Amino acid sequence: MRADAKKNYDHVLAVARCVVAEHGADASMRDIARRAEVGLATLLRHFPTREALFDALLRENLDALTQKAVALETSKPPGEALISWFREGVAFVHTYSGVTALMASAHEDPDSALYASCAAVHASCARLLLAAQKAGVARSDMDGVDLFALMSSLGWLADQSAFAQRGGRLFDLISSAILIDSPDRVIK
Repeated sequence: MRADAKKNYDHVLAVARCVVAEHGADASMRDIARRAEVGLATLLRHFPTREALFDALLRENLDALTQKAVALETSKPPGEALISWFREGVAFVHTYSGVTALMASAHEDPDSALYASCAAVHASCARLLLAAQKAGVARSDMDGVDLFALMSSLGWLADQSAFAQRGGRLFDLISSAILIDSPDRVIK
């Protein structure tokens, strides 16, 4: 990419980050173009679809979440690694309103621009859960899809004004339902 094209791309992406932070996943492509002071055609040349734009916005964060799982696997006991990553995941899905729906649909669509990054996050999620289950510290009756759904739910709840103040408590409740203190009993 030429230097001027890269500068333009980075500028549009920076503006898109701001607009999406304000308006969530429903942010208007026209509004992004207008605020970036480029034509809609220029925006669409860089990001031909809404998914392509969100792929660019989220890929860095999704990749960081995947790398965080790898780091936690080698530096913490399995249960602690799982809950630390779960906390990071909840914080991430709370970044942009509506991002969980995009990620959920992208995970089911191999043609989606977000598919590879979302699949990597799901794989990390499942791998951490499996390690905690093998260590006997996590429920055996759940899988990575369940864990991702819980993470997404907590992210969504934090966006709801009625539940925003309860985010920490709800996280603790869900975490205690995931971890067990013995193979037979869930931590209360």
